[in-house]
Amino acid sequence: MTNMDNMDNTIGRSTVSRRTFLVGAGASGLIFGFAAYDGIQLADAATAKTFAPNLWFSMDAAGKTVIRIDKAEMGQHVGTALAQILADELEVEWSDVSISHIGFDPEVGLHVTGGSWSVNWTFDRMSRAGAAGRIALIEAAAKKWGVPASQLSAKNSVISGPGGKTMSYGELVATGVPPKAFSEEEMKAITLKAAGERRYIGKSLPALDIPAKTNGTAGFAIDVMLDGMVHATPATPPVRYGAKVKSVDDSAAKNIKGYLTHVVMEDSTGSQTGWVMAVANSYWTARKAAMALKIDWDLGPNANVSTQTINDESMRLIDDTSHASTFLKEGDAEAAIDSAKVKHEAVYTTTLNVHAPLEPLNATVEIKDGVYHIHTGNQFQSLAMDLVPAALGVEPEKVVLHQKFLGGGFGRRLEADYLIMAALTAKAVGKPVKMIYSREVDTEFDFTRPMTTMRVIAGSDGKMLTGWKHKAASAWPTARQAPAFLGEDVEGDQKFDPFQINGSDHWYTIANQLVLTEMNKIAQSATPSGQLRSVAPAWTFWAVESMIDEMAHKLGVDPLALRLQLLDGKGKNAGTGATANGAKRLANVLQKVADKAGYGKSMPKNTGIGLACVTSQERASAAWTATAANVTVNPADGSFTVNRLTVGSDLGTLINPNAVEAQVQGATLWGLSLATLEEVELRDGRLQASNFDTYTPCRMEHAPDLDVILIETGQYPVGCGEPAVTSVAPAIANAVFAASGARVRSLPITAEKVKAAL
Repeated sequence: MTNMDNMDNTIGRSTVSRRTFLVGAGASGLIFGFAAYDGIQLADAATAKTFAPNLWFSMDAAGKTVIRIDKAEMGQHVGTALAQILADELEVEWSDVSISHIGFDPEVGLHVTGGSWSVNWTFDRMSRAGAAGRIALIEAAAKKWGVPASQLSAKNSVISGPGGKTMSYGELVATGVPPKAFSEEEMKAITLKAAGERRYIGKSLPALDIPAKTNGTAGFAIDVMLDGMVHATPATPPVRYGAKVKSVDDSAAKNIKGYLTHVVMEDSTGSQTGWVMAVANSYWTARKAAMALKIDWDLGPNANVSTQTINDESMRLIDDTSHASTFLKEGDAEAAIDSAKVKHEAVYTTTLNVHAPLEPLNATVEIKDGVYHIHTGNQFQSLAMDLVPAALGVEPEKVVLHQKFLGGGFGRRLEADYLIMAALTAKAVGKPVKMIYSREVDTEFDFTRPMTTMRVIAGSDGKMLTGWKHKAASAWPTARQAPAFLGEDVEGDQKFDPFQINGSDHWYTIANQLVLTEMNKIAQSATPSGQLRSVAPAWTFWAVESMIDEMAHKLGVDPLALRLQLLDGKGKNAGTGATANGAKRLANVLQKVADKAGYGKSMPKNTGIGLACVTSQERASAAWTATAANVTVNPADGSFTVNRLTVGSDLGTLINPNAVEAQVQGATLWGLSLATLEEVELRDGRLQASNFDTYTPCRMEHAPDLDVILIETGQYPVGCGEPAVTSVAPAIANAVFAASGARVRSLPITAEKVKAAL
């Protein structure tokens, strides 16, 4: 298995990653951030303005504190959680706290929001930033009063000293705070609050971004208006990827009042191909013009590719493992399976799925003094700020990103294509441009969740599982999007996409395991895939948890009992550090969920309960999650009803319990949607869905009763926005089997598939 701990550090997970931290007085009051270079002259820090421009917080003479958030806000209220972490250690009055979102600055480190990493990656950093600020304030007050700092304390933005002396943070900042530097070692040495001393962490405080979102003042990218702005929207080819523009006839478009011009997109990064941008005085005029353009395309190499083409290739790849990358190898899985008393084999598949965020992709670009100012909402600014300058042929400092709220992301806004399209159009027309994808373009040219095909073979001596082999084939989004993040396989001779196979390194104790993965190159070309909410664990655990259930029935044992037996916490599954007691924590959550759901009790006819337990996302940031699905099946036609989903999560420390519960609920419904409804076919190189009339996500009528169990252990916090997604599908499939005996191994689970399996 690749060393995911090292990979996490590579992409920003290290707790303290800069040379010198500095608290001092700046133009706006107290500021905290990174010193710009080693050997900084602290006495000159304020006047020299040598701080990085994006700092973790600032405080003015009124005591008002602005906490800088480098994570994208797309409805999850992440800024509030991160502000709670910092404010708790800073001991600032919550009513004095506000947040601002950082656009992009390389000094901050990796800008990415995804993988349920936000709190997990930043908890330590934000805690220490707040604590360092409190220490600097207390030491400044001690110096002014001429008393030891040890005699002072801070609470609610007020410093208290001997003899009843008090001074507010604002008063102290107004009189000046001497700069104080903290080395990395000093930052690491700060003693943070014990759980019982925290005042904001663990409290369900109202989200700080809600007032602006409800009164209409929140800044979404689609609301940006600039003087002299024109509008653009793309005309797209009849295939998802690989087309080229041969010629454009805009004679019909010229008859549309307000039409200005068209631009053939020449994107050297290859984010999209064969696009022509229609430019007009309004969006609707641009859209009419785009539909009026007569374009002759070379459809390229993918014009005959279909869903079946991709499935056939994936089956070929899992039959032939000679070129596969080895993700995990422990013991001799093949020998153990060959000699097993009981063995079982199954193939599990998933289909293409789209993101469909409610705010269509858009970006507004203005060029001022040769600098491209991009107003948008993006989840992966670090990637975008590499690709956009490359597409424009300019130096990185010639591009500035102004980050806005995201009207939904789910992984789609990890991509930079819409920024590139807008920037290239602005470059061509020489005017500010607002570029919007229509809903149809947003859907048909999505970077989809990849189709996956997985074969799992398990063996047992009749008591324990002794061998496990898991082989997967799919497109590899990371190879297309960010190849620097590809991992090195166990054999050390091949690269692979860890974000397409993680989760298969589950926490069950099985002595002999082999996990192989291979890129489906046909899918890679015809359906350039991206990261969709929950990423690989949504299909790897679909296979793992279905197979565990199947093996339990094959062995004649209860599926819950088998899972608990395998979650013994031995060897690597004991976990370390933040994942200590890992398998046992998962077993605890599973048992609580089973009990709450009434697992093992008498059920009505044709009704069953299925279980699944997962550790999404990666092992290094595992969130211990289990689901019990209560399902009723109609054996006459295979139709089924999901009556109730009981979901439990052990997330360590809950920063904002209400927000966590909302995220788990949303993740559960998203998982239900993927499990039972969402599917899009590829035919002749084109996705056969264009809007919500042809692509059906979960709606109110589909929502079952939900029970959410949140377990607070006080351990290091992990993410909550995605894990529950991954446990719903296998729980429902296992429930369908418990209710009817029908085993469905392909997503989505439909009445037709259940009927066929009966």
